[in-house]
Amino acid sequence: MAILLALLVLLSGAAMAAGGVWLLSLGGSPYYVVAGAALIVSAVLLMARRPLSRWIYAAVLIGTLVWAVIEVGFDWWQLTPRGGVLVVLGLLLLLPFVGRRFRAAGRSSGAAPLVLALVLCVGVAVASFVTGDPHDTEGQLPIAAPAVAGETTTVADGDWAAFGRTTRGNRYSPLTTITPENVQNLEVAWTFRTGDLNESPDTPAAFQTTPLEVDGTIYICTQHQWVIALDAATGAERWRFDPEVTEPSISQHQTCRGATYFSAPPGAPGAACAARIFLATGDARLIALDAATGALCAGFANGGQIDLWQNVPNYRAGLYFYTSPPLVAGGLVIVGGSVSDNVTVDNPSGAIRAFDAVSGALVWNFDPENPDGPTTPIAPGEFYMPNGPNAWSVLSADEELGLIYVPMGNVPPDQYGVNRSAATERLSAATIALSLETGALVWVFQAVHHDLWDMDMPAQPVLVDLDISGEIRPALIQPTKQGDIYVLDRRTGVPIYPVTEMPAPQGAIAGDFTSPTQPVSAITFMPDTLRESDMWGATMFDQLLCRIKFRELDYEGRYTPPSTRGILQHPGNFGIFNWGSVAVDPVRQVMFATPAYIPFTVRLVPRPDATTDIISDPEADTNENFGAPYAVDIQNFVSQIGIPCNAPP
Repeated sequence: MAILLALLVLLSGAAMAAGGVWLLSLGGSPYYVVAGAALIVSAVLLMARRPLSRWIYAAVLIGTLVWAVIEVGFDWWQLTPRGGVLVVLGLLLLLPFVGRRFRAAGRSSGAAPLVLALVLCVGVAVASFVTGDPHDTEGQLPIAAPAVAGETTTVADGDWAAFGRTTRGNRYSPLTTITPENVQNLEVAWTFRTGDLNESPDTPAAFQTTPLEVDGTIYICTQHQWVIALDAATGAERWRFDPEVTEPSISQHQTCRGATYFSAPPGAPGAACAARIFLATGDARLIALDAATGALCAGFANGGQIDLWQNVPNYRAGLYFYTSPPLVAGGLVIVGGSVSDNVTVDNPSGAIRAFDAVSGALVWNFDPENPDGPTTPIAPGEFYMPNGPNAWSVLSADEELGLIYVPMGNVPPDQYGVNRSAATERLSAATIALSLETGALVWVFQAVHHDLWDMDMPAQPVLVDLDISGEIRPALIQPTKQGDIYVLDRRTGVPIYPVTEMPAPQGAIAGDFTSPTQPVSAITFMPDTLRESDMWGATMFDQLLCRIKFRELDYEGRYTPPSTRGILQHPGNFGIFNWGSVAVDPVRQVMFATPAYIPFTVRLVPRPDATTDIISDPEADTNENFGAPYAVDIQNFVSQIGIPCNAPP
């Protein structure tokens, strides 16, 4: 047993020393070389039946504890992987069979077991008992601001009629029955299973719906865009509709994040379908369903549905699709559309269109590649301009101001910005305001200049009236992938809280460029620039490999330009905030947010020609950038066993 333990210590030391030399050659910490060499000596001495083995091991533990605390302070999540394996091996060194091995050689262990045990106790205490959570901040919600009365809405208090409850998108319920005092008494009333299974291996499918609830009926949509109506009190199914969505292999998402409810005004044509559910599908259709029965609304467009590929260039099944619910405001149903990232340079349009919510007639269209052009309906047989920024996320509306607010994405290729149009440079990664009546562009606020990181504006803008020093300001709150929270005057797009242009890393790929500055909001969840000491793992071994990976990548903080060597992008393009947006209590004037910190590695791969698959599965066609000089290889920044390389936030 002692020999087996000695071999474990020897192998651990050898792995640490070898990896440590590699890390040191990259300019990293010398700890692993020193600690690994000491473990090797300890193992050799254990094989030679020398009690000095445990003294050296205790010294390694002491050195590791001091080094770890200097690097990360008293943070349990950071300390544990640095010392976990060493603690386990140290406990094994205290077992009786080790002492018997020394005594068999006529040698006394002396005080070594006691010292080793004491060091182990101190290390465990520091990691577990001495430390709390250094990241917690205790506080108290403010009382209601007397000048703010909440919001004016036609949505009943107990209903949830849109993705964000109302077209303002603040996710605020005025109901007061459930309180902090009684929430623990909630019980499951019913459970419903949709029956929609993830059967396709080609297209990632996810159940991501935000249910609607209107007048006692719940409406959900599943990952394959089935719409199901349920009795809110019992969970009994009232109806379901399957649009039979096709699943082309290049679709990057198979999901439905929500449907939209609409009630036609009294006396409007099509009264048989007065209350309806609008659904935008993964194969680019806009469907109107009778909210009472689930039947297609025959009076809407072509028998209840519109082919959204109409007037859209560069047709290819799966390249243009929908995951977000339509916006209904001012008697219109308004849709953007998602274009698959990094498939080709010949992309569809990112046009935003408004249809009459009763008849389905096209009322206006906004072409992001011609933002100052006419918005009158395009003629049959004509096409919108290709390759424009697209609005794949959720829109908001202020019907009193007559404006809709659109978060805009980027134009593929996301990581290569050569030959982008002036319109793309202006509208990418921006929030724009359009006239609800005409679709004309009113204002633009851009959060990333010359976006090379897929930093789409990802989230529904949240509208709230803010009490700023006694003055009520109509505000728009825009969460971003890069972690900034922009607070804008929604009438003009002018920031209410300061926005500062900060210097950004330079050195884009040949022929491309990076903006010399990038905006930063006064309210930001922007992560600190990662250091080698921020690397993580389940054990010290995969943490060491993460340190090596970190040192091998180009990284100068947020907005490190993509390279052929490979960069660490933090935050990654999943974003600190994404389509889930944030919630805002308009009475207490408090925002609730769930930031996520997930870095990615990004590497530009030179393409030999316009058509060869070089990165992805030939059936997936994503990240190939057909027609561009570079494909892009994007990977999770994780260890060899799949554990995040960056420490928990």
